[in-house]
Amino acid sequence: MHPYKALPPSAFWKSAVSERNYLDFSDIYRKKYDIRPGYRIVTAGSCFAQHIAKRLHSSGFNYRDYEPAPVGLPRHLRQTFGYEIYSARYNNIYTARQLLQTFQRAFGYFTPAERMWRSGDRVFDPYRPTVEPNGFASVEEFEAAQQSHFAAVRRVFLESDLFIFTLGLTEAWLSKIDGAVFPVCPGTAAGEFDPALHKFHNFTFTETMNDMQEVIEAARGITPRLRFLLTVSPVPLTATASQNHVMVATSYSKSVLRAVAGELAAKYPFVDYFPSYELVAAHPVRAMLYDPNLRTVTGRGVDLVMRHFFSEHSLADDVKAIAPAEAVAPSEKEPEAGTKEESGDVVCEEILLAEGR
Repeated sequence: MHPYKALPPSAFWKSAVSERNYLDFSDIYRKKYDIRPGYRIVTAGSCFAQHIAKRLHSSGFNYRDYEPAPVGLPRHLRQTFGYEIYSARYNNIYTARQLLQTFQRAFGYFTPAERMWRSGDRVFDPYRPTVEPNGFASVEEFEAAQQSHFAAVRRVFLESDLFIFTLGLTEAWLSKIDGAVFPVCPGTAAGEFDPALHKFHNFTFTETMNDMQEVIEAARGITPRLRFLLTVSPVPLTATASQNHVMVATSYSKSVLRAVAGELAAKYPFVDYFPSYELVAAHPVRAMLYDPNLRTVTGRGVDLVMRHFFSEHSLADDVKAIAPAEAVAPSEKEPEAGTKEESGDVVCEEILLAEGR
């Protein structure tokens, strides 16, 4: 006898992977804690996190939106102006440092030197450059919107029970003045790139780990009940400024983020990890859950990911977000390449980087 004799089938590649269809994978996720019906759930992260937010919102869970769209704004314009994407109007938060600084700015611990960008008579938020596509009409309007946003972010951390965060990137553009992190390179969505003021940085494992720990411990310091559930986006980089091939850069980024998420989940009893990355990007899935661009995730891919999530966290047997197995099976006819860059109506500033070609 030896320890491997007592392990379950899920511990062996042959029985857990090679002898199974990817639609039939099981035991790939086992929850660390229950998500109770009354838990106030909030989300943030990179583009893929939007799928999780939408499914939670439609599933019967107590999903919270602390910065709702104003009355009268047509539904088809709400995402264009940053509403109904996450639990506050912060749009995508791609890196751990960006999350940390979002927390710090909301609670008054950090004020970036680059407060706003101007274009003619319009004002843009450097840290939410697409939240007002045409910019704010005045400094006063910008400041009012920013204060309202910070109040919503404070509610995210003060009034919630579960924070779901999807780690997306390690690459970022920073201010040379104070290290403030921009969601995308200045000059893409708004502003102007200035090599004297802006620099590229690729966060390391240690930096990402330290940033996430600082967020978690600061948030728990003010809201001790707050739990975290981490995921890693399976969406590859649109472009890289690392001087590496984009596939190599993607491998580095996702490896760092996956290692950080795993270590945090192992260290803290109130941090769980959900394997959305593995369910979509692992090689046994053979890229079947990506669009023809091999980057964005198909609707059936999102269905499959969320089916695994709701198999562990379900409020009822008929949760709307759980798709039947046949709904996630490969279709006979794939959409033509390039017909839709982003699946599922996802808002993603990073896609602007593709315009560099």
